[in-house]
Amino acid sequence: MGLQTYNAKRRFDRTPEPKGAKAETKGSSFVVQKHDARRLHYDFRLEMDGVLKSWAVTRGPSLDPEDKRLAVHVEDHPLSYGSFEGVIPKGQYGGGTVILWDRGVWHPIGDARKGYRKGHLEFELEGEKLKGRWHLVRMHGKPGESPENWLLIKGDDEEARREGGADILEERPESVSTGRSVEEVAARPKDTWNSKPVSKKAVASSSGKKQAHALPKGARKQAMPSFVPPALATLKPKPPAGSRWLHEIKFDGYRLQARLDHGTLQLLTRSGLDWTEKFGEAVAGALKALPAETVLIDGEIVVERDSGASDFSALQQDLSEGRSDRFVFYAFDLLHLDGADLRGAALSDRKALLEKLLPAGEPHLRYSQHFEESGALVLDHACRLSLEGVISKVRSSKYVSGRKGDWIKSKCSMRQEFVIGGYTLSSTSEHAIGSLALGVYEEGKLRHVGRVGTGYSGEMAEMLLGRLKPLESRESPFAERLTALARRDLNFVKPELVAEVEFRAWSADGILRHSSFRGLREDKPAVEIEREEKVVSETKAAQSKIKFTHPDRLYWPKDGVTKEGLADYYAQVWHYMAPFVVNRPLALLRCPEGIDGPRFFQKHVWRGVNKAVEQIADPKDKGGEPLIRITDFDGIMALVQSAALEIHPWGSTTASWEKPDIITMDIDPGEDVSWKEVIEAALELKRRFEDAELAAFVKTSGGKGLHVVAPLKPQAGWAAVKAFAKAMAADMSKAEPDKYLAVATKSKRTGRIFIDYLRNGRGNTAVAPYSTRARPGAAISAPLEWRELSSEIGPAYFTVNNFGARLSALKKDPWDGFFAAARPLPKKAR
Repeated sequence: MGLQTYNAKRRFDRTPEPKGAKAETKGSSFVVQKHDARRLHYDFRLEMDGVLKSWAVTRGPSLDPEDKRLAVHVEDHPLSYGSFEGVIPKGQYGGGTVILWDRGVWHPIGDARKGYRKGHLEFELEGEKLKGRWHLVRMHGKPGESPENWLLIKGDDEEARREGGADILEERPESVSTGRSVEEVAARPKDTWNSKPVSKKAVASSSGKKQAHALPKGARKQAMPSFVPPALATLKPKPPAGSRWLHEIKFDGYRLQARLDHGTLQLLTRSGLDWTEKFGEAVAGALKALPAETVLIDGEIVVERDSGASDFSALQQDLSEGRSDRFVFYAFDLLHLDGADLRGAALSDRKALLEKLLPAGEPHLRYSQHFEESGALVLDHACRLSLEGVISKVRSSKYVSGRKGDWIKSKCSMRQEFVIGGYTLSSTSEHAIGSLALGVYEEGKLRHVGRVGTGYSGEMAEMLLGRLKPLESRESPFAERLTALARRDLNFVKPELVAEVEFRAWSADGILRHSSFRGLREDKPAVEIEREEKVVSETKAAQSKIKFTHPDRLYWPKDGVTKEGLADYYAQVWHYMAPFVVNRPLALLRCPEGIDGPRFFQKHVWRGVNKAVEQIADPKDKGGEPLIRITDFDGIMALVQSAALEIHPWGSTTASWEKPDIITMDIDPGEDVSWKEVIEAALELKRRFEDAELAAFVKTSGGKGLHVVAPLKPQAGWAAVKAFAKAMAADMSKAEPDKYLAVATKSKRTGRIFIDYLRNGRGNTAVAPYSTRARPGAAISAPLEWRELSSEIGPAYFTVNNFGARLSALKKDPWDGFFAAARPLPKKAR
């Protein structure tokens, strides 16, 4: 249709709508605008050929495939209209209120232009509200007839809702841009998008920084306070449900208030301490550049790992090293702006104003996005990614200091602050702590809750000793008399320092289980520390009789993973891991002094090995040295004691040495290969396994790539299994030689992926599911569900330190039914 009709129908000196101009760039956006004109309807728009092809859907989209909604084809709209939200004045074409009800991208199925001409567009939507497959079908009549009537129909897929399901229009009536309703936009039309540039009169500051800000309902003129006690969230086991809530990812950093007053910046802790000097110039510079004279922002400062997840331990490390280049301030609320107190305005309005205020693309200052999907789904996604949790807030709520408002936190793992009441010295260094004795206040008295003996880097352990030595006390700070075991080797200190600790459970008698130190919390006074979670949550972790020497020995010094920490990790994953390591010949990578010391790759036992690590003769090499096998949890604990930091099992058990029950294909990318290409290779292997009627499972390698693993009925011999794996790799290389290699030649690897089938020969091994890797970061080889493969999870994403949150989220083993899915090797491959 072009944009001539669009422009001819509008007076752009009277309407805030953008003037029509065809875009030269190509895209695939779609929008749905809720339009309260003479009658309420929904404008459905698909980007095609530089414009938005548009239909007026009189009753709005329906998720029921049986419900065919009339869609009247109207004039093309410019792409700039896709962000329009506001009030078209009465008397102008389309006069009424418009909100941006949904937005996203669309993917045509087949040739879009051909489908449009023929009158049947089939496509998939990836919107914030509308998803899955859809159809637009032209009804009888010639193209271009007025009116040209089409039908908008939902495809029958997993996003569909049958009769009786909730109506998406009633369930989600709000704008995806501002969270406001049609009525709220109509009541405050000035606080909206406007296609016209800001006039010079709107710039009032002599410095040129201040801009005119349309204030939301509930704001009031008031001088900016020196400090506002922060709003705090109440801990709940799960997020609240309902459309009145929005959900944000819980950050793992320091809560700070950014206060900018005519160029003077303060970064204030939750208790009002001025920490501006701690965080360097990058964050400060970004905040000082904001287009405002006075502003008060609530947020959190973090350091993000390479995975993109915030990490409190990394933040602590950077602070101790004086490093400031990785700090990021995430802004999630706006309390004051240029003479206006915004605490009485709705959260959705405060956040909308905050998003407009913040610059796009600033690496050290970012807007905290929120999600409007089910809170339970957001929490599940966060936990599967080993994030800390979710903060849920009522979208219409005011800002209320303290724990009195409408904020709820739901955590992926149990984690809180504890008071340090004592310490032990390291068994490997007289200059470092070995463990900390912890407590919480109950009715004004400090109660002992156990010790934490892992999670400290070498530098942190030494720093803690330096902080605790001056606080030493002959008197116990704990109210109760400690048992002899709790007092052993303990040096008491005055209860002044606060530690943040992640743990797996509370015992029935109130002692922490599987705890790990995450850092000092110098922003929280010790006297305020109480137990957050009152429920006993003892988990059934495996128990062992193995005694550890030097449990505080650091195996991963920079990551703070000790021998005790590694044992705790394996205790939690043992019931998932056991079938892949028990009763199998093992090869081990041992690092007796940790990953920075000497290392030994061993297939045979060594002097002094615990009896829980068995010696077993290879049937084909009875005169040779015995191989290694474990048969139970004591066995893996004995491996931990022996500093076995990687466990590589055979693909067969000792009950059937010559008949492998696992095929492992290692996707080993060369230089300049993207993670997306690695995922594509995994999916191609999955397809090939399934074409051979074998099930396929996937895991991260903990190194550079992915492993695709198939269970087998132990019937075929090693030669046949290896030949099958080699043929699969060779076929992939032949089909796409620019992508894949079936040979290990390093000179040919750049830009290509080696499909390593060599793990499948007799005596060859692959790293076990859930095994740690002896590399910086303490990564693990983590089993995934296929649907989890994405840019969010890289090959070394999961680590000993972050895997607890994922474990809490798992409702079942990602590889549930692995051996039950075993099938014989195809006969033609034998």
